[in-house]
Amino acid sequence: MQQRVINEKAIRDVLSSTRSASSQTIQAILAKAREKKGLSVKEVGFLVNLKDPALLRKLFETAGWVKDQIYGERLVFFAPLYISDFCVNDCAYCSFHASNTGLARRGLTMREIEEQTRHIINMGHKRILVEFGEDPAKSNIDYVVSAIRRIYAASTPKGTIRRVNVNIAATTLKDYKKLKQAKIGTYQLFQETYHRWTYERLHRGPKADYDRQISAYGRAFKAGIDDLGLGVLFGLYDWRFEVLALVSHAQYLEKKYNVGPHTISVPRFQPAPSVTFKPEYKVSDADFLKLIAILRIAVPYTGMIISTRESAPIRKKAFTIGISQASAASCTTIGGYGKKRKEPQFIIQDERPLEEVISDIIEKGFLPSFCTACYRLGRTGEVFMGISKPGDIHTFCRPNAILTFAEYLQDFTKNGLYEKGYTLIRHYLEKIENRTLRARTKEKLEEIKKGKRDLYF
Repeated sequence: MQQRVINEKAIRDVLSSTRSASSQTIQAILAKAREKKGLSVKEVGFLVNLKDPALLRKLFETAGWVKDQIYGERLVFFAPLYISDFCVNDCAYCSFHASNTGLARRGLTMREIEEQTRHIINMGHKRILVEFGEDPAKSNIDYVVSAIRRIYAASTPKGTIRRVNVNIAATTLKDYKKLKQAKIGTYQLFQETYHRWTYERLHRGPKADYDRQISAYGRAFKAGIDDLGLGVLFGLYDWRFEVLALVSHAQYLEKKYNVGPHTISVPRFQPAPSVTFKPEYKVSDADFLKLIAILRIAVPYTGMIISTRESAPIRKKAFTIGISQASAASCTTIGGYGKKRKEPQFIIQDERPLEEVISDIIEKGFLPSFCTACYRLGRTGEVFMGISKPGDIHTFCRPNAILTFAEYLQDFTKNGLYEKGYTLIRHYLEKIENRTLRARTKEKLEEIKKGKRDLYF
């Protein structure tokens, strides 16, 4: 049965009716955004149609302020792990599409998964996002669950992976229950495009079922997975429509389940081997940054994710206006970490190693974070909403970011970055307003210097 989540006519009507607005109207919307309670779809419509340079600058300033109020200076890092490229779908924009007969497909063995995980751990990461193609025979749910458990079990002298987020195809309630039992973090599923005709035109195979895709979040939630991640592949359709649809979907989830998306991802189409698709709705850099700013103030509580699809300069700008999570030192080939493997899912624009990315952002005053505390302490779903909406999540984020960054500095850095990192830590320590919490954070920092690990609030 079709689930009425997205009303395309209503979105088109909003886009049409908000083509022009007075400066006073925009100023009022941006003033409302500073209340950190989000915006209506119509208010978002005015912003996506905004062209005035002075008001656009005001939009970016507001988005940066909201991001700082909710998530502060921290940037959480993770690495994707592509485990299988077996796929029965023929998606026009993906190099893993079924008709790509030139692709030497493979799925990692459990031993290879552990090897890849150890490589990621030794880079400094504590979070992994696992990626699988859809193939009921070669990448079934038992294989997925076994992979997740193997990742959690892997270790090196540098530590373990503490959170495994999952990106797999829409599936059944029974399968989602198995994912929940495997103790996943966030379940990410991108609608790719909310425009039904475009969606059905670009997909073949099980994924071509628009309703199966958009109703999957309800099945996941029913299975007990209350950390859900939304996303759109920008460039498949008009970005303005997609932004309004994303906001509509977030509001739908919040109304129906009392839990909005834990994350919203903003991947932008990139070329890939064997992909002949040419986007009709190419998103410029200016519009890409604009949509990030709009989403930040429209859904202020959500974590916003940017990948290495984007260049270092674009990522740097995006960090200031809304992004709170980012992949770094990514590999989009199966079994590609530590090896020179071809056939990526898409072309990466930011190929810098993790240490270089971190060095760059701390120069700008951002605090690197590898925190996984909320997931492990049960601050998910409604609990997460209750502390993130008013900005209280920041209370936990800063101390935990400091502690995980200190771990990274102790275990992975040398020369000047160590000193620069601790200078930044001392700066943000003094910004912890609660004196007791500040003192406890300082105590835990000393424990980390003596060799203790995995300390958090």
